[in-house]
Amino acid sequence: MRSSFSRAHKRYAAVAVTAASAALAAIVVAPAQAETPVPAIPEVTAKAETPTVFDDEAGGNSSADDPAIWVNPEDSERSLVLATAKVGGLYVYDLAARQVQSLAAPKPPSADDEPGRINNVDAIEGTDLAIATDRGRDKLVIYRVDANRRQNPVSDVTAKGASPYIFSADQAEVNEQATAYGLASWKDRRTGRIYAVVTQEIENRVALLELTNSADGTIGYRKIRTIQFPSTFKLPNGDSWTPCEDPGEQPYLEGMRVDPVNGTLYAGQENVGLWRLNADLTGEPTLIDKVKDFGVPYEQDPATDECTPGEDPGFGGDHLVADVEGITLIDQPNGGGYVVVSSQGDSTFALYDRDPAKGNKFKTSFRVAAGKGDNAIDGADGTDSLDIVNKPLGGRYPHGLAVIHDGLDTPEVTGPDGEPREGSNFKYVDLRDLATATGLSFR
Repeated sequence: MRSSFSRAHKRYAAVAVTAASAALAAIVVAPAQAETPVPAIPEVTAKAETPTVFDDEAGGNSSADDPAIWVNPEDSERSLVLATAKVGGLYVYDLAARQVQSLAAPKPPSADDEPGRINNVDAIEGTDLAIATDRGRDKLVIYRVDANRRQNPVSDVTAKGASPYIFSADQAEVNEQATAYGLASWKDRRTGRIYAVVTQEIENRVALLELTNSADGTIGYRKIRTIQFPSTFKLPNGDSWTPCEDPGEQPYLEGMRVDPVNGTLYAGQENVGLWRLNADLTGEPTLIDKVKDFGVPYEQDPATDECTPGEDPGFGGDHLVADVEGITLIDQPNGGGYVVVSSQGDSTFALYDRDPAKGNKFKTSFRVAAGKGDNAIDGADGTDSLDIVNKPLGGRYPHGLAVIHDGLDTPEVTGPDGEPREGSNFKYVDLRDLATATGLSFR
């Protein structure tokens, strides 16, 4: 999770300068939506949750982040959830939310280098492969899932000699940690080739990679191209605006998802909004929706780098509060469906029409609330990422499953020193319950 403004919640991002003082990237920015009465946000509760992981030495410095649902083609009830834990590596859970395996993050080359940090993961639909970004080592990690193995079903099949740095030139740059961050991957339905789009932490660059097969059965990758997203935006009043970031940082991206039906990439620029562009990173991106504080001017304290917002000029959107984080799809059987986006700043999720021809119109929002009763499951707060499968997954989830990161798992747990431990996990939401709560049909 990345914070806004004070790094606790930097929800305003703006520098108002004249249009002549900054070069603007060629982009398409959708007009701000008119103000409308704000309806009550639908709420849904979780049916299960994974064990809490803790970001401290006793917990292996594990911090839950990004889940991916791998559907077992032979027995959907034995499908798995692969979930990143950063320095803690990759955890594997069953549909009862029980941990069945853990895979350690790669070790650093030397004691002076950064360790592996598994940040985002995707399960490639229709394959036995999953791909993750190693944020600590600036590489991809490729996993294979064995549908027939009940014990340790996931293995690392990354080609060690064919896994180059994605953004860094050498280990010294890797240690600066402007490294591989967000991830979206897919299998091209025409060619069968598998691609990944990877964002860079701190910078606004995005890279397109293609997986490659090695003779020994391991899998590597090659870089095809990189692009940069805009850092400065022209406002309707003629001024320019740049999101507030720490010194040396650009407004970067993390959450992404590719729609394999039409080759569309949806990408979240955390303090800007939701973008749509070609998954092969050609053409110009279109800004579908903006964070609420888009265009708000600010003053930045040079001593603390904290930003104090000015008067809101009203150029932002209505549905996303920075940071824009995880993105997934609700894939309907008839080809329709929704793009689902984590609005981390207010712990809600926005749903947009999946069809770009209809402008990806906003449909509704929801939140995952705490259940009722003594042993009820808490809600999802500060969500980094989520994944949704809209197909039967055995008797537990006959209508599908949403797995949602909870950045602040409760009740609070204290360590031996009496201090609270920073815990996080993943909530399992029955897709039938989500459809009922939002009033939408997913069938």
